[in-house]
Amino acid sequence: MSQTSAAYDWHKLEAAADQPVVITDNATLAKWCQHWQTLPMVALDTEFQRVETFYPIPGLIQLADDQQCYLIDPLSVTDFEPLKALFQNTDVLKVLHAASEDLELFQNSLGVLPEPVFDTQVAAAFLNWGFSMGLQRMLQEILGVEVQKHETTSNWLRRPLSESQERYAALDVAYLPAICQKQKDALEARGMLEWLQQESEAMLRQAIDEDPEGAEYYKRFTQMWTLPAHKIAALRDLTAWREQTCRDRDVPRNRILRNQALLEIVNQWPQSVYDLSRVDDIKRAIIRNDGKQILSFLQNARHSAEQSPPEPILRPLPFFWNKPLKKLKAIVRECAAELDVAPEIMLRKKELDALIRSGLDDANFSMPESISPWRRDAVGEKLLAALKEIGKRD
Repeated sequence: MSQTSAAYDWHKLEAAADQPVVITDNATLAKWCQHWQTLPMVALDTEFQRVETFYPIPGLIQLADDQQCYLIDPLSVTDFEPLKALFQNTDVLKVLHAASEDLELFQNSLGVLPEPVFDTQVAAAFLNWGFSMGLQRMLQEILGVEVQKHETTSNWLRRPLSESQERYAALDVAYLPAICQKQKDALEARGMLEWLQQESEAMLRQAIDEDPEGAEYYKRFTQMWTLPAHKIAALRDLTAWREQTCRDRDVPRNRILRNQALLEIVNQWPQSVYDLSRVDDIKRAIIRNDGKQILSFLQNARHSAEQSPPEPILRPLPFFWNKPLKKLKAIVRECAAELDVAPEIMLRKKELDALIRSGLDDANFSMPESISPWRRDAVGEKLLAALKEIGKRD
């Protein structure tokens, strides 16, 4: 992870947020990007709209360095190559707070991700400041700064932006360099900086859509695990069609079919457009324009299951595991307390679930690849030892 050098004066950047540098043309962006390339760290944030679309629409990209706050207007700038080059410069640390949505926007709109990243919300969890800690609360508790969130619901696609909007957006990055420096020093003292780096790398991997066709989406419907193969195939094909359709039309999933409607279609198995119209919560326009397509997935389900057998949906853990699961969670909490980190960051539910499933059939438990090295070192051996004892009693 890149090193930061000089101290970052948040008082200076707070004052600079009153008059941020607004970048609305390609030449100005290229000039500033050339300067930012020489720095050890910049802070990033975004403002976007995502009400009627599948993909977020960028309304503003905010950046702060050690001197100034900048507002990049994606509605005016057309050449983002200099910014993309900055993102790909691994010598410049990019600081964000609760970065997942920002990373999704960068990946979708620019095709690149900033690297390396330092997420101040994740760092706060390692320092036991709180889990999923909001920026407003963090600033209040760490810097003693009160920041109003009065522009949270602003229309960031409207131009011109008001002075209030500009200051609000600038303040979202003004304090991040100073917060990052405090957190980085504290994490280094505790030997946890490498842990944060592992989390940051995982976050970047997760920001890249590994299922663009929606072929795996059906596995989220864990309540449907008992369905026969042809109905699971229909659910798989329906959800994949919805995913591709939403992306092609750039509309939210609920605009095509809500999750509950997908489940009702598979459960009721309509045979005609009329039958389909009796399924709750399907828009008439969808039935009119896409009804035959939806029905085709049911009509071809057996053939689809034979040609491309669906992977099973994971069944819930057997009832037997309720009590052992509580013990395993207690071990995780104890380790978190010993390390003085937020317990929620120690091990996620899906990772604990994967750990149990690794030995569900033969009691030969092992660490899934999804569990990061720092978690293996911090709590992995204790969990495996407990699982070994549980396996002996079973």
